[in-house]
Amino acid sequence: MRAPLSWLREYVDLPAGTTGREVAAKLIAAGLEVETVERVGADITGPLVVGRVLEIEELTGFRKPIRYCAVDVGAAGAESGEPQRVICGARNFVVGDLVVVALPGAVLPGDFAISSRETYGRVSEGMICSAAELGMADDHSGIIVLPPGHEPGDDAIELLELRDEILDIAVTPDRGYCLSLRGLARETAIAYDLPLRDPALLDVPVPNEDGHPVRVEDRAACDRFTARVVTGVRPDAITPVWLRRRLEKAGVRSVSLPVDITNYVMLELGTPLHAYDRARLEGGIGVRRAGAGEELVTLDGVKRTLHPEDLLITDARGPIGLAGVMGGAETEVLTPERDPETDEWRGTTEIVVEAAHFDPVVIARTVRRHGLTTEASKRWERGVDPEATAAAAQRAVDLLVGLAGGIADPGVTHVGVMGVPRTLRLPAD
Repeated sequence: MRAPLSWLREYVDLPAGTTGREVAAKLIAAGLEVETVERVGADITGPLVVGRVLEIEELTGFRKPIRYCAVDVGAAGAESGEPQRVICGARNFVVGDLVVVALPGAVLPGDFAISSRETYGRVSEGMICSAAELGMADDHSGIIVLPPGHEPGDDAIELLELRDEILDIAVTPDRGYCLSLRGLARETAIAYDLPLRDPALLDVPVPNEDGHPVRVEDRAACDRFTARVVTGVRPDAITPVWLRRRLEKAGVRSVSLPVDITNYVMLELGTPLHAYDRARLEGGIGVRRAGAGEELVTLDGVKRTLHPEDLLITDARGPIGLAGVMGGAETEVLTPERDPETDEWRGTTEIVVEAAHFDPVVIARTVRRHGLTTEASKRWERGVDPEATAAAAQRAVDLLVGLAGGIADPGVTHVGVMGVPRTLRLPAD
């Protein structure tokens, strides 16, 4: 489990100046196995700023496509107010896009100093950066294009949270709750004798009869199942920088906003979620064991022959997911794409959020039968807090509403016992 120190600080007010190594020492004393503390971004110095692309000149006569760009970098630019002129070979941006610009004097990872220099017959006054060049990820496919809401000249080091410390923790089977920032924050709060801001303490609506229909046939293998619906999701909604950066630091690749939200909640609360495209579901959701001869194409594109002991998620057609392990391809949330004829975005607009609680032994046996280990199954095998199920669903709904423009459907489905927060008072003796 990779835990960014900046993320831990959201739940525990650590003393100013506390380092990752100091937190690691406390957690080791509490019995956790902290393998490394990685300092990221320590070798990056500015000026590294947000820029808006004003013009793109296509240069010809070279072995590869080259562009000469005019970029507004705000007050960070030349005193004359002229835009910076930068050579760039990437093709994944257009005029008007916001990009990250390293200006002369900046130093990037690998002691790569940026200066004004002549190249391709032009003077380049900096560099438009990719994620790989900033040490954020291994993606060399293009430069970083930022979502709207930022201004030319904004500090990109702060915006992208490039400087941080990341604790890499080997979570043993008996400490499964530490496969979440919530669990690690609780251990940190205890170690420092500080209050914990528990992210699972949310106002959760009570179940009603208007929620998406769910039928659980095997209550021993699935004792809780919450289903929530969000409509009006914008297919073109982009994962915000802060959420994408937290996923990247935790070692999770950004996919699309709905998928990123389910992964974020899993990392935050420790409860794996699944998101279904409601338009691709037929009828209600079921939870049952597999029947003889049933098959399922999972999200990795593999057709799997199911075993009678496998726990399934189903709809009216049959299996749509291996419970607690991996969803099926037929009902996955669609990757947004732009219609070339209408220039409108197409994708999933109605989402059913699943938050359940599965038996660890059932999931572990499915994993071994199919040789299919996932981030979700790792958590189920080690045990997941059953009382956090409804809160995890609510957290995902809140993020889909706040970040994707969705509308929370008033219907709430919850099968099983609803967790109720309790306060226990014990005598000092």
